[in-house]
Amino acid sequence: MKYSHLGRSGLKVSQLCLGTMNFGWQTTEKEALKIMDAARDAGINFFDTADCYTDYESLVEEPRVRRSVEKMIGRWFAQGDGRREATILASKFSAKLKDGYEGPNNEPGLSAYKMRIRIEESLKCLQTDRVELYQMHHVDRNCPWDELWGAFDSLLTQGKIHYVGSSNFAGIHLMKAQWEASKKNLQGLVSEQHRYNLVSREPELEVIPAAKDLGIGLMIWSPLNGGLLSGRALSDEKKQWRYGRDETDIQKHRRQLLEYSELCKELGESQANVALAWLLANPVVTAPIIGPRTLEQLASALRAVDIQLEESVLKRLDEIFPGPGGEAPEAYAW
Repeated sequence: MKYSHLGRSGLKVSQLCLGTMNFGWQTTEKEALKIMDAARDAGINFFDTADCYTDYESLVEEPRVRRSVEKMIGRWFAQGDGRREATILASKFSAKLKDGYEGPNNEPGLSAYKMRIRIEESLKCLQTDRVELYQMHHVDRNCPWDELWGAFDSLLTQGKIHYVGSSNFAGIHLMKAQWEASKKNLQGLVSEQHRYNLVSREPELEVIPAAKDLGIGLMIWSPLNGGLLSGRALSDEKKQWRYGRDETDIQKHRRQLLEYSELCKELGESQANVALAWLLANPVVTAPIIGPRTLEQLASALRAVDIQLEESVLKRLDEIFPGPGGEAPEAYAW
């Protein structure tokens, strides 16, 4: 495994981050525990979860059953043998609060009130005393930054979190967050978790330039565009892909996927790993978040960190999956 600093921080994390969203609904807990063990053995020290990741079967039985994935990770930590010490844990907060907090404040969003309740719930479920990277799952335009940074500063001082990150923020939100943090002499954000891949290249307009300028490391969710770049899309056209992608989306990208398939065959690499290697070729990217459902998928993904794509290959990928044309505003104006 290879490692990179998380943004401009001194923290080193594996260049592949183990995502846990599939645990509990596409992967049984027994298999998930094995995947976490195998990831640790392979040198992956960076795990990502969220307070809203849950066993979807449990939600059908009881809509208020939340945090089952955090509890699953907590049971893995509880096995000991250095599991917790070997893990840089990232979690996100956004879900509704637990029972007993009914009313207008029990809605998704950000506030100092919600943050303090949510971190305590997460620590209990995770069976730990800290979360290394605590991330805002979505921006909340109604919550002032001085309130948020005051609450984060308190958690940092208590040692309950070590770093602050964001997820699904626009470039302007990253700039605002860092400006407000600087006024309080705080480090601010060290990472942004964003959807970015060969098919979805819109972040190149503003998010990536902002992150680069601010020294914020990018964690990439949906690096395979919900499975479209996995190599299975054309053979599973009737499958309902995640995030609303279906056979209509496959037909839209059919020509590109066929060309991409041929290029990967020439390279002798899997389509999934070329997609991951393309992300890792960008120095702003700290780690793609992989979400293996099986041990075999995890083992296959490990190859991605060793793939070095030549400039000619990167150029060919740009031809197959053209981006927005560069950074804003040059991409659309003179």
